[in-house]
Amino acid sequence: MPPLPPELQPPALPRLIAYYQTHHAPSGGKPISVLPLLQKPGIGLTHVILAAIHINEDPSGLTLNDHPPSHPRFATLWAELRILQASGVKVLGMLGGAARGTYARLDGGSDSDDGADNRDNRFEAYYAPLAELIRERGLDGLDLDVEEPMSLGGIVRLIDRLRADFGPDFLITLAPVASALLDPMRNLSGFEYEALEVLRGRDIAWYNAQFYCGWGDCSNPAMYEMLLAKGWPPEKIVVGLLTSPDNGPGWVPWNLLATVLPLLAGRHPRFGGVMGWEYFNSLPGGEERPWEWAQTMTALLRGRRAVPGVEGLRASMKSGNKKSDASTEADPDEDDKGDTPPVPAEFEYHSDGRGEDA
Repeated sequence: MPPLPPELQPPALPRLIAYYQTHHAPSGGKPISVLPLLQKPGIGLTHVILAAIHINEDPSGLTLNDHPPSHPRFATLWAELRILQASGVKVLGMLGGAARGTYARLDGGSDSDDGADNRDNRFEAYYAPLAELIRERGLDGLDLDVEEPMSLGGIVRLIDRLRADFGPDFLITLAPVASALLDPMRNLSGFEYEALEVLRGRDIAWYNAQFYCGWGDCSNPAMYEMLLAKGWPPEKIVVGLLTSPDNGPGWVPWNLLATVLPLLAGRHPRFGGVMGWEYFNSLPGGEERPWEWAQTMTALLRGRRAVPGVEGLRASMKSGNKKSDASTEADPDEDDKGDTPPVPAEFEYHSDGRGEDA
């Protein structure tokens, strides 16, 4: 029997995405396992985004946080990510973030006096190790987190090259601050996202919009609705949330999320979903049980106005009264971040590739 046409199929459930940057526990360096996201009940995880891949001055010096991706410290990480993929969870790499330099190098010096040939050679030198990492590790996609000036032509070239090299099923996402989708002046990336969507929207699976650190707000549905009123399709906008107040300003308490997320998911059948920055210390379970964030999010996205239990709420309230402690991040990036903010399965997959132009 042939499948139902798209207009008659039941609406896809939203995506549930976890960013995974801190890979080792602060004490003792024990690997932080992501397998509970598969093993624990009531979790509808769809994607994990491995952070953060950095392109450094030496083209051959690609790093995952502060170490080469082939470093023995990542042996458990790569093995677990393969298990996630075998279980239907898509695994993407995150390129860039708050550590600057990656996109300046890929941009090829387009605003300099270098000739076109030199710019092309520079791009090839820095792009080749990245492409090799994607192939070697079998990544399902790449999340482009551009938190430094980059030209529109530069990001288009990168997207075109990824599509040409990895085919139509390769996921290409971007991670703008949410305000950049409303106002190009409230932007960290240099180029305008509306222009990029016009030029290459067919190649962009979705946007992991950062609704935190002063660049967005999800304590009520107003900002998300403003994005839709501006013309952004709901399936292209994933709401980015902090998983703990220790990860930056703008953490939204559970009692507010328990109202906002079921409302958005219910009001918009093509709601893009939720991403969390980041996994290792997610509330309500914290570092001991970080998977509980995904359990609660799964319930909320399915329309159940669930909130954590008493112990989880106490942990959330206690953590909410603490100042952010940078020492809790096991894999910090030693760079000058300036004033830029941190970047941070029973579900069906929706708009995960080259769909129709928005």
